[in-house]
Amino acid sequence: MTTIAAATTESHYQELLKRFSEVFARIAEGSREREQNRVLPFEQVQWLKDAGFTTLRVPESHGGTPVSHEHLFRLLIELATADSNVAHLLRSHFAFVETIALQPEKFQDRWFPRVLDGQIFGNAATERGGNALGTTNTKLVKNADGWVLRGEKYYTTGSIFADWVVVMTSTQGVEGRQYAIVDRNADGVEILDDWDGFGQPLTGTGTAIFTDVPVQAENIIQRKIASTLEPAFFQLCLLSVLVGIGKAARNEAAQIVATRTRTFNTGSGSLFKDDPQIQELVGRLAANVFAAECIVTTAARELDAALDPQLALDSDAAYLRAELAVQQAHVTTPKLILDATSELFDVTGASAVSTSKSLDRFWRNARTVATHNPVAFKARSVGDYFINGTVPNGLNSIGEAKAGK
Repeated sequence: MTTIAAATTESHYQELLKRFSEVFARIAEGSREREQNRVLPFEQVQWLKDAGFTTLRVPESHGGTPVSHEHLFRLLIELATADSNVAHLLRSHFAFVETIALQPEKFQDRWFPRVLDGQIFGNAATERGGNALGTTNTKLVKNADGWVLRGEKYYTTGSIFADWVVVMTSTQGVEGRQYAIVDRNADGVEILDDWDGFGQPLTGTGTAIFTDVPVQAENIIQRKIASTLEPAFFQLCLLSVLVGIGKAARNEAAQIVATRTRTFNTGSGSLFKDDPQIQELVGRLAANVFAAECIVTTAARELDAALDPQLALDSDAAYLRAELAVQQAHVTTPKLILDATSELFDVTGASAVSTSKSLDRFWRNARTVATHNPVAFKARSVGDYFINGTVPNGLNSIGEAKAGK
């Protein structure tokens, strides 16, 4: 396994947070209006690129100043607090930076400089239907001029903002699946903003169509499933976004209560900010968010531990340590945040449901993120491990079930 050394002290994290706090604050400005008017955050993504945020896991050996997993995910939580859409759309970018680090040196030499130059990566892995589980209908085809890519994807989060799209594909006669890395602006690449989900509307999660897109052979890599931290990393990105949504809802609840002047005769008659029952409600909401953040931060530390050279874990042990931690975090975190984003409405009155305030966006966005990987499957997997010692499977494929299953 490839490891990326990084400072892990709290003081170092606070320096990082200070470095990016201004750009996070700028991104937070207008986040509600962007959602209301469906304005994709191209400008905000550029601010992050200019600030060097997208380079945070490039290793020192290739000119980077890397941070630990813990610090990366804590920063993603703060970014998601500012705008959950922006944090979510960078998920595939950071995941592919991890993939680069697992490839041969020649591959790293070609791609890490592009990351340092501010180029980012999008995702095109999942298809809407018709592909059997573990396969893809998107194909790499060899013609007289070389390889071309043909197919259509959906849920292509982040690709509309990206410089490169990492496409899950398959090749006739080649076992397993491959990643084909294609220029987002190449002929034959069409990316649509047609995501119709009720949450996370600005993540560019729509359709990508690839029509005979040329792919250089050196930009095709075999996808590895077993004994990598890829599934855990992908999932922890989503859990970090969830926590950020919860923190934003907590902040909104506190602001509503602090400034509210209207009350009910059935209450204490005091201002909401002085009412002990309302204070308790906000306290419970905040505690849910705190618990979720602690869980996700602890899971991120387990990713760091899995790759710690001093522990010298083999690939199987490293995979188990990371995957088991993130699966347990996945079982607990979504409910904590969904409860918090729902309880936001308990600290105010009917005015909270005004569409002009868009307070429902916190629950809608959290519910959307939480649907990516069913909690029931993760809970079963964790139970099976502790009862029977069965090594958990990370999510690596979505497709049609076999007949009779």
